[in-house]
Amino acid sequence: MEPITLTTRRLLMRPFGPQDTYKVHAACQDPDIQRWTVIPSPYRLTDAELFTATLAPGGWHDDSSYSFALVLRGSGTLVGALGIDRRSRPGTYEVGYWSAKEHRGRGYATEAVLGSARWAFSSLGADRLEWRAEIGNLASRAVALRAGFRLEGEQRSGLLNKGVRRDAWTAALLPSDLGLPGSRPYLPERHAERPGAAPDSAR
Repeated sequence: MEPITLTTRRLLMRPFGPQDTYKVHAACQDPDIQRWTVIPSPYRLTDAELFTATLAPGGWHDDSSYSFALVLRGSGTLVGALGIDRRSRPGTYEVGYWSAKEHRGRGYATEAVLGSARWAFSSLGADRLEWRAEIGNLASRAVALRAGFRLEGEQRSGLLNKGVRRDAWTAALLPSDLGLPGSRPYLPERHAERPGAAPDSAR
């Protein structure tokens, strides 16, 4: 897929490029970003160069992941990053994000998640957008919940971060959660029967 740019009320969500290398490197010195995301730690300038010049463009090229630099409209200040990864199940994608320390608490990540979700549902044919984070990552969970994700449970050993398996929270967002149509029909299970209960037709 050709890289695209999305626009929200305050943000320009554009593809990463070599011009972002030093800004990404500076933001990713934050201990919280290194702790809760899968980026290398310590995070060296060569890691930022690899991401902005090779990994991020490569994801667009092979249609496996779509990385966005989150910059303020007007000033171009980098406030975070967001990626949408294609999963092995048809129509299923996963979103991940980080916010630069000095720009947290202003709703930028939530705004970006909603903008990217609408794009994924309308342009990628996504029927399900998943979110996962290590249990304890309250900031990431708060963003997901504000964006309308519904928590679905916990996964034991659900994440691999820097060689260590960790338990994860999971949540999902559906097109209907944003008032959008899905690419395929969805029939939710609304009336789960109690074990041993007779079906309605037999009562």
